[in-house]
Amino acid sequence: MDVLLQQIINAIKVGSIYAVIALGYTMVYGIIRLINFAHGEMMMFGAYFAYILAVSTPLPFIVVLFLAMGLTALLGMLIEKIAYAPLRKAPRLSVLITAIGMSLFLQNLAQLIWGAEPKRMPSVELFEPIVLGNIKIDAITIVTVGLSVIFMIALQIFVKHTKPGKAMRAVSEDKEAAALMGINVNNTITLTFAIGTALGALGGVLYAVAYQKVEFVMGIMPGLKAFVAAVLGGIGLIPGAMLGGFIIGIVENMTKAYISTEWADGIVFLILIIVLLVKPSGIMGKNTKEKV
Repeated sequence: MDVLLQQIINAIKVGSIYAVIALGYTMVYGIIRLINFAHGEMMMFGAYFAYILAVSTPLPFIVVLFLAMGLTALLGMLIEKIAYAPLRKAPRLSVLITAIGMSLFLQNLAQLIWGAEPKRMPSVELFEPIVLGNIKIDAITIVTVGLSVIFMIALQIFVKHTKPGKAMRAVSEDKEAAALMGINVNNTITLTFAIGTALGALGGVLYAVAYQKVEFVMGIMPGLKAFVAAVLGGIGLIPGAMLGGFIIGIVENMTKAYISTEWADGIVFLILIIVLLVKPSGIMGKNTKEKV
């Protein structure tokens, strides 16, 4: 029983990271219907920014975290202006191919800047681990789960109850009508990218601290699994991204613990196939008919 509880705690930590990254996916898709496959690389750049700040400055962890998120948000806004803004009226396939190309470009750029050798992320010990019998809950687990829940609640409040959040919802419903109502569509989309990439960076920093490793390919698998989490919960829905992240984290950890580490990734992607076949809108999503 102790082993099972410890595995559940580990699964919740991993699921929290996937959930935060999935929130970034869901933000961008929910507003402009773009699956940003370069989102995993935003996670990777966020981790590199945090690593540089952690090893070169005496700043506390929370400051490093928010600075890394801010720098990644600026990078996301730049990429949106250069790569995606010119394709506003292009077919979705063109934008999707651009996102894949941007993903590969950012991977190679990171390798060129920081090299192929993995970097060791400094450990973070904010407080003593909580020990309950044979069960140990370390500080980074509590911080990871806490931050993921806080950001989900904050994001939900932002989208539902603030003027920029209402503008985002208007743009997601109808760009042309939103523009006629005086909403600056371009600025709204840029803000969406900034928030989405900042959330990706948050997931990247938490992932790097949890596994104490930063490398140029680190965003590939977590990024894909976060995408599966977003689809599973209902892509475009903030609570759905969180739910999907926790489910994927639990499934992956339990598979590694009780079945096989070799099957873990395969089962995660099998879930994606099943969801697309059975309920493409996700657990919390609603099936909608599109008029043509």
